[in-house]
Order: sequence, then C-alpha cells, then structure tokens
Amino acid sequence: MIRLSELKVGQNAVIHSFEKDDIFIKLMEMGCVPGEHVRVEQVAPLGDPISISVSGYRLSLRLNEANSIFVEPA
Repeated sequence: MIRLSELKVGQNAVIHSFEKDDIFIKLMEMGCVPGEHVRVEQVAPLGDPISISVSGYRLSLRLNEANSIFVEPA
C-alpha cells in the first residue's frame, strides 16, 4: 500500500483507507471513498497540485491531501 501522492501520471489505483485526520470527511464528500478507482491525470510543473480522475470526474488535490490517502496500485 502506498500514498496517492506517490503515484506517477497515468497510474491507476484503488483507494484503500485514509490517514486519521480531519480532511478525510472532505475527501469522501468529493468521491474519494474506499474501493473507488483513481487515476493520476496530471501533475503541476512544480509538483503541486495533482489532478486525478475519481467517480467519473476530475479532481485537483494538494499534495498534503493526496498524502493522506492510502491506495493499492492496480
């Protein structure tokens, strides 16, 4: 298991769990729920933020947000 922030552009994964902090509720409201497939679509030139596909739409996340999501690479 790795953090979402560690994936490279084009990699797919399945959300496994969240680090225990206050941001996980916000992430779940945006469609980042355990069992959901995600794909890293783009990374900003300086590495922050990243754009992912999740629940049928694109979502931009800061690295500290992506760092709190644990995924299993597909």
